[in-house]
Amino acid sequence: MEFATLFLEEAREICRRLDCEAIERMAQLLANVRASGGRLFILGVGGSAANASHAVNDFRKIVGIETYAPTDNVSELTARANDEGWSTIFSEWLAVSRLSSKDAVLVFSVGGGDLARNVSPNLVEALRYAKEVGAPIAGIVGRDGGFTKTVADVCVVIPTINADRVTPHSEAFQAVVWHLLVSHPLLKQRQTKWEGAANAAR
Repeated sequence: MEFATLFLEEAREICRRLDCEAIERMAQLLANVRASGGRLFILGVGGSAANASHAVNDFRKIVGIETYAPTDNVSELTARANDEGWSTIFSEWLAVSRLSSKDAVLVFSVGGGDLARNVSPNLVEALRYAKEVGAPIAGIVGRDGGFTKTVADVCVVIPTINADRVTPHSEAFQAVVWHLLVSHPLLKQRQTKWEGAANAAR
């Protein structure tokens, strides 16, 4: 089997195995946050940080939730890492942002954070802080979900179909799930550009 065929077969299998019930619960959680006037904070590292930046746009523009990602401000991010340490870059940012129980934290991550392996300790500290203030937690993560899955109110774990490709599939399906969410009838408030143009042409 050619590699392209194999990769896409794996993607099809992930689609079949995604937990649709968890995604529906995540849509309801986010709808509740918007209804209460809360904000959404999206956390990610590496490729997941890039996804977080894109998702901020979609949740703000399409869904109408006030949304932020700490990784969008590289000056503050690197100052905190340099001056205070990598592990607290998100928790301290959330503290200055006055995270409260009205707000929500959404994690994009391949591993979900794991202190024992020193993987994404910044996510772990941020989620501990979110629990302290009573902010609901959602996650779209890979592997076994890591720390995010253990503390989240709702977590979508991207199924592992091939252990050699956990990262590309996890990060790709973060995008699939968040695009599903911003298209969800519970959340979508504004038409997207090309769909709106097509409807106008009809």
